[in-house]
Amino acid sequence: MTTISRPCGEIAVHGEFDLAAAARFLTGFAPAGQPDSEPAALRVAFALDGEWTPVGAVLRQRSPGEVTVEVHGPPEHTDAVVGQVRRMCSLDVDGAAFPEAGARDPVVSLLQGLHPGLRPVLFASPYEAACWAVLSHRIWMTQAVRLRRRLTERYGTEVEAGGSRLRCFPAPAALAKAEYQPGLPGPKLPRLRAIAEAAAEGMLDAARLRAMPAEEALKELQLLPGVGRFSAELILIRGAGHPDVFPRSETRLHEIMRDAYHLPDAGVAELAEIAEAWAPFRSWVAFLFRVEGEARMRESR
Repeated sequence: MTTISRPCGEIAVHGEFDLAAAARFLTGFAPAGQPDSEPAALRVAFALDGEWTPVGAVLRQRSPGEVTVEVHGPPEHTDAVVGQVRRMCSLDVDGAAFPEAGARDPVVSLLQGLHPGLRPVLFASPYEAACWAVLSHRIWMTQAVRLRRRLTERYGTEVEAGGSRLRCFPAPAALAKAEYQPGLPGPKLPRLRAIAEAAAEGMLDAARLRAMPAEEALKELQLLPGVGRFSAELILIRGAGHPDVFPRSETRLHEIMRDAYHLPDAGVAELAEIAEAWAPFRSWVAFLFRVEGEARMRESR
């Protein structure tokens, strides 16, 4: 396969962004399964959305306003690879107005100060997010990570990314043919196959999902087998990268918010009303709450 081993794409950054913070998050994010990268660089491997060709990329931030992308894959897919990593790092959204959410809410301002330049780091595609939602449903995170790793090792493709060998999560065509995996609960495999088929048919296209009204997209995603409201929110927010959805089914986020706002009895409706002040970045703020909550949990152990 012909490869390019040089910076061949540039992403203009609008608003504050710290690639090193994104790399640190991804290294510690178990579903990603990625090793430590060089300082201030982010290495990723994924199946190209829609085309499903396995590719790799190395991102480096040369200045506050620019990220360069070194693409490892067929030259004709260079623009598509750059576009996909742009979405994965939430750089397809103009973040210049994000500080205004903090100006309206001092709790958010504190979060932004604790995690400067950190934007949501997404799954490579809504398809990968949907697969993770099925794999992780009603089992321990460590079990889900092992299952994902086994599927990736057996059905994924290894690619080179800046001197590292990384393995992509299986493309839909490969996953649709997956056989029984040890430790994989019975209903999960047919659900994964159904998601692979939906992705191959274009039902999980990120641009399409983001162009729809959020509630309509969430309802449609729940038509997939094994996908409820919680999983649909994960796919839309962390897969398609919708920047402005308040996760109504994420109980852990709600617990963190109740603690932060000193509202121990607040229901989901009241929390969603608080989140109105975060618009049009409700997904981004929820991500920061989640990151801070997980950091505090680690510190308390």
